[in-house]
Amino acid sequence: MQILMWVLKLFLIVSLQPPILAQAQKDVQATAAAEAAAPACFEGDRVALLGFKARIFRDTTDILSSWTGKDCCGGGWEGVECDPATGRVIRLILQRPVDQGLSNFMKGILSPTLGNLHFLEVMVISGMKRIAGPIPQSFSNLTRLTQLILEDNFLQGDIPSNLGHLPLLQTLSLSGNRLTGQIPPALGNLRNLQQLSLARNSLTGPFPISFKNLISLQSIDLSYNLLSGNIPDFMGQFRNLTYLVLTSNQLSGQIPISLCSLIKLSELSLGHNRLVGKIPPQIGNLKSLAILSLVSNQLIGQIPESIAQMQNLWNLNLSRNLFSDPLPNTLPSGLPSLLSLDLSYNNFDLGTVPQWIRTRELSSIYLAGCKLRGTLPNFTTPDSLSSLDLSDNYFTEGISNFFTRMTTLEQAKLSNNQLKSDVSAIKLPDGLSSIDLHSNQLYGSLSSILSNKTSKFLEAVDISNNQISGTIPEFSNSLNLKVLNMASNKLTGYIPNSISNLAKLERLDISRNQIGGTIPTSLGLLLKLQWLDLSINTLSGKIPDSLLQIQALRHASFRANRLCGEIPQGRPFNIFPPVTYAHNLCLCGRPLPPCKGKK
Repeated sequence: MQILMWVLKLFLIVSLQPPILAQAQKDVQATAAAEAAAPACFEGDRVALLGFKARIFRDTTDILSSWTGKDCCGGGWEGVECDPATGRVIRLILQRPVDQGLSNFMKGILSPTLGNLHFLEVMVISGMKRIAGPIPQSFSNLTRLTQLILEDNFLQGDIPSNLGHLPLLQTLSLSGNRLTGQIPPALGNLRNLQQLSLARNSLTGPFPISFKNLISLQSIDLSYNLLSGNIPDFMGQFRNLTYLVLTSNQLSGQIPISLCSLIKLSELSLGHNRLVGKIPPQIGNLKSLAILSLVSNQLIGQIPESIAQMQNLWNLNLSRNLFSDPLPNTLPSGLPSLLSLDLSYNNFDLGTVPQWIRTRELSSIYLAGCKLRGTLPNFTTPDSLSSLDLSDNYFTEGISNFFTRMTTLEQAKLSNNQLKSDVSAIKLPDGLSSIDLHSNQLYGSLSSILSNKTSKFLEAVDISNNQISGTIPEFSNSLNLKVLNMASNKLTGYIPNSISNLAKLERLDISRNQIGGTIPTSLGLLLKLQWLDLSINTLSGKIPDSLLQIQALRHASFRANRLCGEIPQGRPFNIFPPVTYAHNLCLCGRPLPPCKGKK
């Protein structure tokens, strides 16, 4: 019986195998036939692409080196994608890789031949930095285009009005160029437009009235231009808008009440304009808002109580306006998502940091210029803070142990207060990257703050305009300082040779002290130095020629010392203004009169 069953199985396997193999062979043949039938790159499209390549005079990204051969659709042409059914180019995506530095770019202009890619749906040419010239008028022929992204290049001239003839366009981004003129009203014809970004150009004039037709808009970024006039009321009709950024323009007038009906809005940034009046009391209707920035305007009155109703708001920046007391009573129980708060430089007279701020688990607190007094505040959850600015107030005490439990603090500004303490008693957090204590009444030695135990994360120290005494400490090569400002103190001694260990230093200011000795030749090893101020000390001897190695230097001052001898004769030292070297003993050579015995 078992033998019979085995024979039966063998018969079934043998009888079924040929049809299976035959079907597999048919599938392979069909696939091969389909591949053979797929049309190659349309010749007109290939010529249009090569026209673009011909206008790029330098390509350090090496993308265009792959554009060789007759088939632009075979996958070998980087950034080019075709429709396999027609062989027509439908996507052109040329982006500088994020991990590549500024040394990677394309230099040239946009060729009008790209307007011959009549089946193109997506054009992205971004981050190439040096593609200049105008946007070709021929781009209006790309009537199938849904995305046109030409950001972060060097494009110039006006925005072509005939871009308004692209009926299917959903995304238009021309940000980060050198475009000028007004926004063409014809863009109001783009009724399918969802994303509009014209940021970081030099566009002027008001919003076109035709923009009221763009009812599909979800995102608008017109920041960092020169736009003027009022924010139009019709923006309140963009019911799908989630992102409205008009920062850094010249917009005037009041904040339209109509904006408070944009219930899907997650970011509203109107900072650095010339807006006046009060915040509309209906602002609390923006339940989805996560970021509200009105910084640097001329807004007045009190902060409306309804602002506390914003359940999703995590970043609130109302700094540098004319807001006045009192703060809303609703704030202590409102804004449950708040993480970052900036009320700096208004007309607030807070006296002390409000309890609801001290007890919140916030990551950033900015209360500069709020007329705070007395002892520095005690925060309930100091380990949540990453950034803190209490500068330009009237604090007098409490700095010695202030940072003790701020384990995650990265940036701190307590400048321009009346804090009095021995600087050696101040314990800085290990993760701190920037500390600004200038213009207080701190005294003592710098040896504890700047030592071999100083955190490697510390990049900027400003302790100028205090009463620090003693000598400049020796610097270890474990320091990663980029900014060091010790100006206007009572420092004595000399500049240590170990200054050369600060290899990343970009700014050094030790002016207005009592530093003597000579300028060490090792200072010339600070190759990244851009700003150097040694003025108003008692330095003697010669300015060492080793400083000529610092090619990044943009500003220097050796004024009011006891220096003598020939100024280093090379750029930039011999082209700095004469005031750079004024009031010394006997400096000579360009830009000063020639040294004796030299013509």
